[in-house]
Amino acid sequence: MPDCFSPQAPDDNHMFIGTGTLLNSRLPQRIQAAKRVSFIGTGAGYEQPLQQIPKHWHIYCVRGPMSAQQLNLPASKAVADGGILVNRIFTNTQPKHYSASFIPHIHHANYAADLWQSACNTANIHYIDPRWPVETVLTDVGQSQLLLAEAMHGAIVADALRVPWIPLVTSPRILSFKWQDWCQSVELTYQPQFVPPLPTYPRWGRGLRSGIAASQHWLSALQQNTSNTIQQTLQIRANLTSRRLNNIISTVKPNLSHPNVLSTRLDQLENHLEAFKLRHSQEQKPIS
Repeated sequence: MPDCFSPQAPDDNHMFIGTGTLLNSRLPQRIQAAKRVSFIGTGAGYEQPLQQIPKHWHIYCVRGPMSAQQLNLPASKAVADGGILVNRIFTNTQPKHYSASFIPHIHHANYAADLWQSACNTANIHYIDPRWPVETVLTDVGQSQLLLAEAMHGAIVADALRVPWIPLVTSPRILSFKWQDWCQSVELTYQPQFVPPLPTYPRWGRGLRSGIAASQHWLSALQQNTSNTIQQTLQIRANLTSRRLNNIISTVKPNLSHPNVLSTRLDQLENHLEAFKLRHSQEQKPIS
C-alpha cells in the first residue's frame, strides 16, 4: 500500500474518511468544522440520502454502485469498501485453527455476547467478538476456514483475507442496502441466511430504519412462549440458534469474490490513495 499518511505538518482543516456507511444527510453537520473532506471507499445507506455534495468535499470513490447511484456519481466512482485494503497490510499465513467462526454486529455483541458464545460453543463454532483488539479479530478471522458474518465488515475482512463467508441476519438493524452495495462491488449476490433474534436483543431501538421489516422481525419474538423461566428460555434459544447455525454451515454455499476481481478493486483503491496523497501534498498551505 502506498505511504499516503507519512508524517507532515498538522492539518486540522482536512478530514479523511476511508470506510463506514456515512454519506448521508446528517454528515455535513457532523463534520462542519472541516474545510476539506476526502472520501475513499465510504458508503451511503443510513439516515436520509445526501441531497447535495458540499463543494469542499472530494469523493474519490465510494463503496459500490448503489452508493454511487444514490449520490448521483459516475459509475466509475463505484469501487469497493476501503476495508478490503487489509489484504495489503495483514499477512494471513497462519494455519487454520477453526473450521467455522461467527462474528456478530457490534450492537448485538453488546446485548448478547454471552448467548452468542453459548450458542457457538454448543455448535462447535468459534466465536469472534468485534470488540476485541483489531489484531486479535484479524488473526482469528484469518485462522478460520469459514466465517458466518452478521457484521458486514466481518465479511469484508474475511473476503480480503480469502476466507469464505456466509452473511447472517438476526434483526432489522442489519441494513441490506449496504450489504448489497458492497457485494455488487465485488460481483457477488447478497443472499443472507436468517436467524431468529436472541431474547436479550432490545425489542425496539435506535437504528431500526425499516419499519415494516422491524415489525415483521420482532413480531415472532413478542409472540414467543413466556411461561418458562428466563434462564430456561435463554438456554432453549441458544440451543435453537446453535442448530440453525449448524444447518446453515451444512447446507449453504459460502461466498468468496474472484481473486481477479479483488485484485482489481485493490489496485483501484490504491490508485485513488495515490491521487489523494498527491492532492493533499499540494493543498498543504493556509486557507484564506
